[in-house]
Amino acid sequence: MKLYNTLTRKKENLAPIKKNQIGFYSCGPTVYNYAHIGNLRTYVFSDILQRALEYNRYKVKRVMNITDVGHLTSDADTGEDKVEKEAKKERKTVWQVAKFYEKSFLNDLKDLNIIKPSKVIRATETVEDQIELIKELIKKKYAYETDNAVYFDVSKFKKYGKLSGQNLDDKLTAARDEVIQDKEKKNGADFALWFKLTGHHKDHAMHWLSPWGEGFPGWHIECSAIASKSLGQPFDIHTGGIDLIGTHHENEIAQSEAAYGKPLANIWMHGEFLNMHKGKMAKSSGSFITMKDIKEKGFDALAYRYLLLTAHYRTKIEFSWESLKASQNAYHNLISEISRKRPVKTGKNTTSYQKKFKQYIDDDLDIPKALALLWDAAKNKDLSQSNVDDLVKEFDEIFGLDLIKQSKKLSKEESSIPQNIAKLAKERWELRQNREFDKADKIRLTLANKGYEIEDQDADFVIKKLIK
Repeated sequence: MKLYNTLTRKKENLAPIKKNQIGFYSCGPTVYNYAHIGNLRTYVFSDILQRALEYNRYKVKRVMNITDVGHLTSDADTGEDKVEKEAKKERKTVWQVAKFYEKSFLNDLKDLNIIKPSKVIRATETVEDQIELIKELIKKKYAYETDNAVYFDVSKFKKYGKLSGQNLDDKLTAARDEVIQDKEKKNGADFALWFKLTGHHKDHAMHWLSPWGEGFPGWHIECSAIASKSLGQPFDIHTGGIDLIGTHHENEIAQSEAAYGKPLANIWMHGEFLNMHKGKMAKSSGSFITMKDIKEKGFDALAYRYLLLTAHYRTKIEFSWESLKASQNAYHNLISEISRKRPVKTGKNTTSYQKKFKQYIDDDLDIPKALALLWDAAKNKDLSQSNVDDLVKEFDEIFGLDLIKQSKKLSKEESSIPQNIAKLAKERWELRQNREFDKADKIRLTLANKGYEIEDQDADFVIKKLIK
């Protein structure tokens, strides 16, 4: 199995640290608002990766954090804590806000058929572990204390920037050129490990005792502490969105390697953006769409998953309601194709399909090719229903589209088509057999006006409700 490693900028053969086992960490959400569908693309990507690993018979231990403290409105360690800011806006406690949006996020995962990670761990549950890691960094002189915070000194970690490919001197120069509000930093690129209850953080609702006084952890330290304790260091794979490369993941690598003298993860993988016509989907600009929006417009959650599967995880996707509608139609058509009556009764050898499928999956998760292969199998007139069902069942272990379940549901819906509609459809079929196409087309139009579509097949036809 080959996977693209952001760290080395090339595809690499997967070489597990422990035989037949994979330690896998996914950066989770900051729970101060609903997850938007761009965020959720990253979790579908991680889910596909987990499914592909399990398809290759690896035992996967996947861990994901929930950021419920410490993520400020600016990546430069300024501004308010995002959860606290939302709590003030909604006039709720920080705990209520974090719990509400965490629940919403987990429901989104369920809607999208995303396998829940082996462990989901909140940042607030691991503060003691984070404090111990900070103590180690101070002991090894990679961190320093100021009146307001404890910072990681990036100038001491000479490999800083290796994930993003930016030279440390360039990073420091760029940071000096920015307006840095916290004048206590030795270097503009230094990042906070611990905030003290001083200045505009003096009334921070979430705070804990530490060797540096009462306060709360920064955003980056939680992932290093959670991942290392849950999976050991190093572990096999770390995933996240492409926007985390230059900040969060760079900082994770620096603090983890500085503390323990060994890599945090062997392979780093990142999912690309989902864009709207106005640019990147983002909560900060208010330009975002949620799963609730998608469902309220009458779309299937799994139609959105289908849309994501049509592009490689390292390729940008341009989202529009039109593209989602096209994907919903394609998803429903695939289910219909799988369900159609097949004239062939004797099963064929499907080994060639299975070999190609594994080849695509093992080539850095080439899901678009794998999906096209399923379409090819579903349309293959030489395959029997049992052939197609077996392939669908196997391939859908990766796709996660509930294809067999939806196929059975469709068959049940077809059996409940109103009698007058079924009668018209049968009349049209007979007219077509007699080559009376003009009359048949008039009946097709009548059925369309009544909200039904006819799909002709080799030996029969299928009646479907039109998608509005």
